[in-house]
Amino acid sequence: MEFWGGFRIWVLSVCLILQCGYGFYLPGSYPLKHIVGDDLSVKVNSITSIDTEMPFSYYSLPFCQPQGGIKDSAENLGELLMGDRIENSPYLFKMYKNQTDVFLCKTDPLSDDQFKTLKERIDEMYQVNLILDNLPAIRYTKKEGYHLRWTGYPVGINFKGSYFVFNHLKFKVLVHKYEETNVASVMGTGDAAGVIQTIGKQELDAPGYMVVGFEVVPCSPLHNVDSVKNLKMYEKYPNPIQCDPASVSMQIKKGQPIVFTYDVTFEESDIKWPSRWDAYLKMEGSKVHWFSILNSLMVITFLAGIVLVIFLRTVRRDLTRYEELDKEAQAQMNEELSGWKLVVGDAFRAPANPALLCIMVGDGVQLLGMGIVTILFAALGFMSPASRGTLITGMLFFYMILGVAAGYVAVRLWRTICCADHRGWASVSWKAACFFPGIAFLILTTLNFLLWGSQSTGAIPLSLFVILLLLWFCISVPLTLVGGYFGAKAPHIEYPVRTNQIPREIPPQKYPSWLLVLGAGTLPFGTLFIELFFIMSSLWMGRVYYVFGFLFIVFVLLIVVCAEVSLVVTYMHLCVEDWKWWWKSFFASGSVAIYIFLYSINYLIFDLKSLSGPVSATLYLGYSLFMVLAIMFITGTVGFLSSFWFVHYLFSSVKLD
Repeated sequence: MEFWGGFRIWVLSVCLILQCGYGFYLPGSYPLKHIVGDDLSVKVNSITSIDTEMPFSYYSLPFCQPQGGIKDSAENLGELLMGDRIENSPYLFKMYKNQTDVFLCKTDPLSDDQFKTLKERIDEMYQVNLILDNLPAIRYTKKEGYHLRWTGYPVGINFKGSYFVFNHLKFKVLVHKYEETNVASVMGTGDAAGVIQTIGKQELDAPGYMVVGFEVVPCSPLHNVDSVKNLKMYEKYPNPIQCDPASVSMQIKKGQPIVFTYDVTFEESDIKWPSRWDAYLKMEGSKVHWFSILNSLMVITFLAGIVLVIFLRTVRRDLTRYEELDKEAQAQMNEELSGWKLVVGDAFRAPANPALLCIMVGDGVQLLGMGIVTILFAALGFMSPASRGTLITGMLFFYMILGVAAGYVAVRLWRTICCADHRGWASVSWKAACFFPGIAFLILTTLNFLLWGSQSTGAIPLSLFVILLLLWFCISVPLTLVGGYFGAKAPHIEYPVRTNQIPREIPPQKYPSWLLVLGAGTLPFGTLFIELFFIMSSLWMGRVYYVFGFLFIVFVLLIVVCAEVSLVVTYMHLCVEDWKWWWKSFFASGSVAIYIFLYSINYLIFDLKSLSGPVSATLYLGYSLFMVLAIMFITGTVGFLSSFWFVHYLFSSVKLD
């Protein structure tokens, strides 16, 4: 109990330190108190579109700019990798003070390039993403009797060949009375510049409020350009503005300016601060998630039955009969043996390309550990979507730390295959540290050139590239070498039987062995494909994915199915005297990646019909390829390790002279 208590305190301390550095609050910390009349600054993120999957800077369009100039907010590594660019905006509110018909600015006359860019962004259905007190702006629409929720609002609309821009925003800020005024002086929300606030006695006595909701309604009224010539920012527009979301009037034209205005109203709400993200995280289709888990359990039960039959009725029975015979009878029986018993002297013969297998298994263990730990932390609430980028940052952190496991497993497996020869362990460790990261670096660099060419904020800056390379070679590689050193010092795994000098000829098979290996991947895919739809929708349709509890269960079930499938396929190959099981056990479960990639192509064709341009399609396929390669390493490693244990257990009970 003392150990677990100390561990929990350590985890909370580390997460608190990391979260403070990231600039956003840890779920469960205290909110920031806003006194009536306090300034509330709205921030802007990159504009995004599900049609192109390429984010762009908010100020790449002719929008109003803040009076003090554009300033970047503090962003963590994960935010930069995801293409987020959070900046200040000219939208400024006063806590609990309604404002109507607020003039923001009149832009310069639209140039040819600005007019062309604005039309392209409207055609590509780009969304503007605003943030207030760390809450994204949410928009509600009604379609066919259903209420739909969207984050952000569209730049404009193309109506019968004419382009209209949403130049008036009607904001609604939901607030809740601040209840614990004595803790505000200790903790803030950590929203960039206000991590720790010092509050005086007068402010403690004053009634305060906290932001629990941020809604926006975009409108396109026709403003009179001449009437705002002498207006300054935040002054009142001379005429009442009628905001009708169902109609558009502000048509953009080349050489004409755009006038931007806004309204803001405050409304007291019953929503408490810990529940303010519920509007974004409302879990829809929970029955579908449970159906996915039930489907996986059925597949596992079916495979477990097959494994049980193999162990209890076949292997155990054969071994028991074999052990009960005397040596003379055993020798006679050896002449009449068939199936897996005939490959006793070849079952542990070194596979082709043993170093590559060891490297891939080591990298697979590293990715597997990263996946389990990251999803577990996310399910426990340490990686809330309120803390932007922490999921990606956490994955990178855990991946680097688990380089120790990659080096250890790769080198120890190498020594086992090479019969305790420890020479070359440094080379294996180095290759394990560079193999999968090198593939990822190649894919992401290629995609990054496409994003650079499109001037997208999704492109990784050169400075971040340098940081990633330093993390790779200064942290991940040394840790992998340390793990390899311990793997070289650890005792290798002893084979239970000797390997014959002359390899046994594999009899001709009725069907190609690769056909069984490829077909085996359908069972793990069957446990995953329902949850895969929600993950793909989150990645490419701009939806928030937060059912990490379901994802953790599905991930564990996937591991179990992969282990069972690979074990069964390995046994089937041994039964037909095919002793080349090493790579086949890896790809029997790893072949699920092929079906996931085919599903990704199907999702691109049927669900992302509006994805425009070859660049967007290339980005989608590139990121999908990177994802399925990681899945292949994970599932293949699980399958190989389970098969290695099974073969070792199977032949450890066989006595040979």
